[in-house]
Amino acid sequence: MSPGPARGRTSAADGGAPRRGPARRWQLVRAGRDAVPPSTRRFMARARQRRMRAALPWAVAAGVLALAGLVAWTVLGTGLFGVREVRVEGADLVTPVQVHDAVGVPDGVPLARVDLAAAARRVGALPAVERATVSRDWPGALVVRVTERTAVALVPQGEAFALIDRSGVAFRTVERRPAGLPQVTVARPAADDPGTRAALEVLVALTPQLRAELVDVNVEGLARISLRLRGDRTVVWGDASRGTDKARVATALLGEDTDRIDVSAPDVVTFR
Repeated sequence: MSPGPARGRTSAADGGAPRRGPARRWQLVRAGRDAVPPSTRRFMARARQRRMRAALPWAVAAGVLALAGLVAWTVLGTGLFGVREVRVEGADLVTPVQVHDAVGVPDGVPLARVDLAAAARRVGALPAVERATVSRDWPGALVVRVTERTAVALVPQGEAFALIDRSGVAFRTVERRPAGLPQVTVARPAADDPGTRAALEVLVALTPQLRAELVDVNVEGLARISLRLRGDRTVVWGDASRGTDKARVATALLGEDTDRIDVSAPDVVTFR
């Protein structure tokens, strides 16, 4: 019986070990477009589109946040939009330098960081300023609009005169008496002084005829107010109450030949 075929060849040179065949080498080859079915290509394209649509809002949001951060840093953190000018409107009794100093904002401070209300309060603290507003005018200016006090009476202060407004604030001192202002004589002209407030109440109550004859409103006490009129005449006013009635009665008696009219009790009038 003949032996079967040999499963491997041996030789004396390699010690009888079986001889191996040639080594195989692998190589990656890109498949052509036609190798992918059309349905698969359409599925993959739709998947890419869905991923892009899902990522788009996040990309937009990130861009907006980055832009907002850049703008905020430019406006708040740099001097690019800093204060370069303080523009004053409505000032006559106060100078632009006084207003600039009262604003108290150094040049170059970012305009957006200026506390407008605080700046307005500082300007409003100037004696001649009744109120003030401060606003921004981009890119680098502060606009200060000033409303100054208006004198309604004057108070003798030695050889000078203090001007007071309707609130009783003494805001200015002048050397000469301004024409057209009534004179008020009080111990201490001030907004919180009861005598000053009483004198102003009397002035408001006066008729045009009385005001034309008025020389001085003298407040010796809250119940001892008198008017000094031209021709060395006196109107005893009493306190500041019932000013309209007292003014009406005193006006009616201006034509009387008398140097003293007492309207402190306007229902019972005496004159001399």
